[in-house]
Amino acid sequence: MSWITILWSMNAAACLTLAGIYLLVWCKQRESWVYLAFSFSAVGGAALTAFELALVRAQTVEQYGAILRWAQLPIWAVVVSLVIFVRLYFRAGRPWLAWSVCGLRTLALILNFVFVPNLSYRQITHLNQVSWWGGETVSVPMGVTNPWVLVAQLSLLLLIVFFIDATITVWRRHWKRGVVVGSALILFSLIAVGQVVLVVWGIITIPFLAAFPFLGLLAAMAYELSSDMLRAGQLARELKASEAALRSTERGMELAVNTAGIVVWAWDIPRDEVWLSDKDRALLGFSKDERLSAESVRRVIHPEDREYVRNTVKRSLDTRGEIEAEYRVVIPGGKVRWMTRRAHIEFDDKGKPVWERGVLIDVTERKFAEERFRLVVDAAPSGMVMANREGKIILVNAQIETFFGYTRDELIGQPIEMLVPEQFQSKHAGFRHGYLGDAQARPMGAGRELFARRKDGSEFPVEIGLNPIHTPEGLFVLASIVDISERKRAELEGARQRDELAHLSRVTMLGELSGSLAHELNQPLTSILSNAQAAQRFLADEVVDLNELREILNDIVAEDTRAGEMIQRLRVLFKKREMPKHTGDIDINEVVQDVLKLVGNDLMNQNVTMDTELAQNLPAVTGDWIQLEQVLLNLVLNGCEAMEDCEPSDRRLRVVTELDNGAVRVSVTDRGESIPEEKMDRVFEPFFTTKAEGMGLGLSVCHTIIRAHRGKIWATNNLDRGATFHFELPVDR
Repeated sequence: MSWITILWSMNAAACLTLAGIYLLVWCKQRESWVYLAFSFSAVGGAALTAFELALVRAQTVEQYGAILRWAQLPIWAVVVSLVIFVRLYFRAGRPWLAWSVCGLRTLALILNFVFVPNLSYRQITHLNQVSWWGGETVSVPMGVTNPWVLVAQLSLLLLIVFFIDATITVWRRHWKRGVVVGSALILFSLIAVGQVVLVVWGIITIPFLAAFPFLGLLAAMAYELSSDMLRAGQLARELKASEAALRSTERGMELAVNTAGIVVWAWDIPRDEVWLSDKDRALLGFSKDERLSAESVRRVIHPEDREYVRNTVKRSLDTRGEIEAEYRVVIPGGKVRWMTRRAHIEFDDKGKPVWERGVLIDVTERKFAEERFRLVVDAAPSGMVMANREGKIILVNAQIETFFGYTRDELIGQPIEMLVPEQFQSKHAGFRHGYLGDAQARPMGAGRELFARRKDGSEFPVEIGLNPIHTPEGLFVLASIVDISERKRAELEGARQRDELAHLSRVTMLGELSGSLAHELNQPLTSILSNAQAAQRFLADEVVDLNELREILNDIVAEDTRAGEMIQRLRVLFKKREMPKHTGDIDINEVVQDVLKLVGNDLMNQNVTMDTELAQNLPAVTGDWIQLEQVLLNLVLNGCEAMEDCEPSDRRLRVVTELDNGAVRVSVTDRGESIPEEKMDRVFEPFFTTKAEGMGLGLSVCHTIIRAHRGKIWATNNLDRGATFHFELPVDR
């Protein structure tokens, strides 16, 4: 048997198989006319295949013309059924295009039987016998093309346009599979129509092969229809499983509703009839047979809340919004329960309300818990403010009203920024959003001074602790606010008293240095007196040596300057000063040298040898010159006193400056008695002293001053004898 016969027969068999399958499907689903349309298309495709095989095997011109004439019948059936399929399945394609295609195809069919031999050819002159693969010979017509064939070809062109229009509509619906099938229809139609047109007009010399692209077109359509059937089967199985799951869910919901104390209800608005289950009727005090209206149900609502509920429902009817409200109901026995009502209203086509369906959820325990929480918050000694993610205040306690001068109603619902000083309000929202990104319990503004703003615009210092509160409604932030105005005043008073104590310590030290200071002042005054007397004698002579007189006056000026500097040092030390503001840059080596000048004569009188080891290029420290000088002077004098019982040759005092781990360290070492270990931890305590006549203030004041400079001070015993006092000051970089 010829391979051509086999191939065309297989094509026809495939078309008939598809037609039979979907005809059976249509018989089972008579409402799905798309399956019948597909079956007609497939039958038409099988007939077209048979006609094409007959054309290939035709031996005479007359035989070929007759076969080609009758082939127009399956072509008409295929075109019309394809248009119907697209309209039914895709619900797309412009109706006028569909009617145009069908009308032109019908006109072409009529003209086909008017013209002889057929619509395609006015005359077939002869048949070319063309050799194909495998030695097969096929018939190809040669003749004069009938110009009326343009009617048929125009119908095919409109069919392709119809397919394109339908595919665009499907694409706009975002139906991906529909777009794929539509594209297949367009592609295979173009191939089939293009091949037929080229053969009819004699452009190519091959037989008609439209049946094979049409089989591809049928395959694409069948694939989509089979996908629908598979999906339908899957949906049926899923529906069965869903029904079983639904029944199980209904039983679970009934159990959950009964367990959770949820009341399910429905209100038929036109009939004014409320439905409640028997269980819920018993809960609310209604009998099983009692007819319930909206007004009769409202009787169980607490008298104080009835108007609120009535207005809520009326507002929902006007706005068509969901209903959510909380109110009290009085159940049998006189018990009051809090309920949350959640419901929605259904409207008919005319916009009239027909049903309200909803639930009542018992939230009594939650309301009691909220009330207990409010009582705890109100009883807290600190001010408590709770805000939501948007920064709106939702809760305050009585302390907040006292602190800020607002009433509770004035604060609820307002932005938290109203409690922030005006100069910080613009930045506060950014800080708040930053905290919400990593919400955890922590103090606010660690290391900074915080201020709050009262209703009258005044500001006061506060400490604030932040705590995130996670709830079903979202994240809230609870701020604990403490007014530290009194603490700040106490701190200022303490600082003032420390200043007084430091001043007293300086006066005491100056008393101890009075002999040395008198000597220091006596020397320049004596020199001034001697030089003045010498100048008087020079002036008494008749001849005055002006150069020598000038030198005498220069000596007087120098000694006077020296005495003035000494008096200035004493005046500064006697003057009361506040604790340092850390604004001055100080070279610690200069402080050491200044102190040594001040006590130099006293050290000489006590036979104390002073050694210094001052590091070069030390960075400056920030602080108060006089107070640091007071610390060093105190340590030097303490060291001298510690060596009073030593031999003169052993009285050595050593001052060292160095840079250690980013801090400037000063160490004063003496050769006196070591400090007992049990007293080492107490040497910086106020009024603790190892001296018979000491007040115990010197080292305590030193400790206070160094701490105020953000430094530290401590004491150690030397390995052999004596002790060393150290203090460190941070370096500002």
